[in-house]
Amino acid sequence: MQIDNIAGDCASGFEPVAEAFARTLQMERELGGSVCVFKDGEAVVDVWGGFADAARTRPWARDTLVNVWSTTKGMLALCGARLTDQGRLAYDRPVSDYWPEFAANGKRAITVAQLFSHQAGVCGLARPVSEDDFYDVDKLADLLAAEAPHWPPGTRSGYHALSIGYLAHGLVRRVTGKSVGEYFRDEIGEPLGVDFHMGVGPADAGRLAEIAHDGLPQSGGEATFNEFQRLAQVNLPIRFGVANDPRWQALGISSAGGSGNARGLARVYGALATDRRLDGVELVSEQALAAATTLQIQNEDLVLRFPMSWGIGFALNQGMDVYGPNPKSFGHHGWGGSFAFADPERRLGVAYTMNFMREPAGAPDPRIQSLVDNVYASL
Repeated sequence: MQIDNIAGDCASGFEPVAEAFARTLQMERELGGSVCVFKDGEAVVDVWGGFADAARTRPWARDTLVNVWSTTKGMLALCGARLTDQGRLAYDRPVSDYWPEFAANGKRAITVAQLFSHQAGVCGLARPVSEDDFYDVDKLADLLAAEAPHWPPGTRSGYHALSIGYLAHGLVRRVTGKSVGEYFRDEIGEPLGVDFHMGVGPADAGRLAEIAHDGLPQSGGEATFNEFQRLAQVNLPIRFGVANDPRWQALGISSAGGSGNARGLARVYGALATDRRLDGVELVSEQALAAATTLQIQNEDLVLRFPMSWGIGFALNQGMDVYGPNPKSFGHHGWGGSFAFADPERRLGVAYTMNFMREPAGAPDPRIQSLVDNVYASL
């Protein structure tokens, strides 16, 4: 492969994907990133380039990690599906069966499936907390468990952008004794060599890229927010710079704090798109994955304010057409531009990670659109 500003490997016929990635690195203020595509279980694109820091002094390396924000939620969904395989969770059972305190204020009947498909009505808190509260995971989980639903559960989705990570922590800790990140590490990350981390330790901290932002307001700016966005984004006051805080990087909350690269994500989604196995080891059963990717609700999301189709933790492509042309594709995006998805019809796993966050106004991120379009043009 001979493309000046990127490194890596690209199979014959997939050069348009690498070329599209190279063009993203030439966009104004762009820094660095990685792109990977698995087809039929094999990597056909694995490229990276640009810079891992805002000062442009540290080149993006093959194994650079970066915070991928909500792209993390796809790995949370996989953990949930694996737990159902193990008989430790059931999607149709109330969350309060596992976590009795969650029943407070009218939430007793909310199921695991409703919680993970953003239908529980707990997208945020009625009163604001501080950024420091993010690091007391059990405290924030308990506050959310005590919250009254902000709409009738099961009637609408309202993206639990940050809160789902703390709610998942409260639930998963009660059924496994571990955080979500510890469960992922012990079940998938370390035994199967998946370079994705919900909690980056000292040994890997030097591989982390610095996050930068285009300076535009999130979701159009607070002045435009509805009541549900205020719950989710003002009362839980997330800012892009937190991704550069070692405390956040080590915390690895499963809604927005995962760190990885395109190769690690695409490898997992490539397995989910084929035989659900990595190195011969089953990640999740056919039945559990089918359940996790079955439509739970399709509506205009109360927090995102655009149409969403939710499975149990996964964003579904049906009705959205963001993950290529196949309605059976599923995955998740992250704030600022990262994404990863599986297309079981074309047996694809695709991922993009980067460290310059953009806030496109009223349109898809052009980087995402170009990469996805060129993946399918190369098939």
